[in-house]
Amino acid sequence: MRLLLINPNTTQAMTDKVLAVARAGVSNEVELVGATGRFGAAYVASRAAYAIAGHAALDAWANASGEFDAVVLACFGDPGLDALREICPVPVVGMADASLMVAAQLGARIGIVTGGERWGPMLREFVAARGFADRVASIRTVAPTGADIARDPDGSLALLAQSCVTAVEEGADVVILGGAGLAGLADRMRDRVPVPLVDGVIAAVGQALTLAGLGVGKASRGSLAQTPAVESVGLSAPLARRLGGH
Repeated sequence: MRLLLINPNTTQAMTDKVLAVARAGVSNEVELVGATGRFGAAYVASRAAYAIAGHAALDAWANASGEFDAVVLACFGDPGLDALREICPVPVVGMADASLMVAAQLGARIGIVTGGERWGPMLREFVAARGFADRVASIRTVAPTGADIARDPDGSLALLAQSCVTAVEEGADVVILGGAGLAGLADRMRDRVPVPLVDGVIAAVGQALTLAGLGVGKASRGSLAQTPAVESVGLSAPLARRLGGH
């Protein structure tokens, strides 16, 4: 089984972190390949950066070498998720979407904790668009961005744990730790939070493996059928070829 993990920002260290967390949770038979955005923000923490990251995700996929059984979009908020699902011939799993799916099987009401204050309204819009608005009891953001947390996880644990507890007090039965920068921290916080914690990377990789194993195939009709061929200008050659139907 071969999975492509796309980090649609330009920070290679974040890609490396996601790969390390993912590799710890899969068997030796699973090959994980990372792809980092060639352009855009160092870390997605605003609407503008999010919009650019959607393009970067498509570009990273088109420029990746070889064939894959599934694709993981390793950026919480999933920029470009449905576009990737349209153009890819294999299953595409977004970190935020997968986390919501897993959390919904662990509790009736969901909490989300992430880094970067601007993510609050962005995530409210995201959960509404994915049909989870009635299931999300709390969205808590902390001032440090995911990049800040990745650089100093030890200094962020207490703040993140308190935010998780606040989400529980606001009605959450399960809490998602959102963001690649928070990957791997769930295990270090379980004794501080009285409900299950969902690690977005682990959730996404697990679902990608499951979907790849099901062999469900690509839609030939509907909104996620193969992208119609179209000419383009200014894109990388591999992405232009993909959009052109090649």
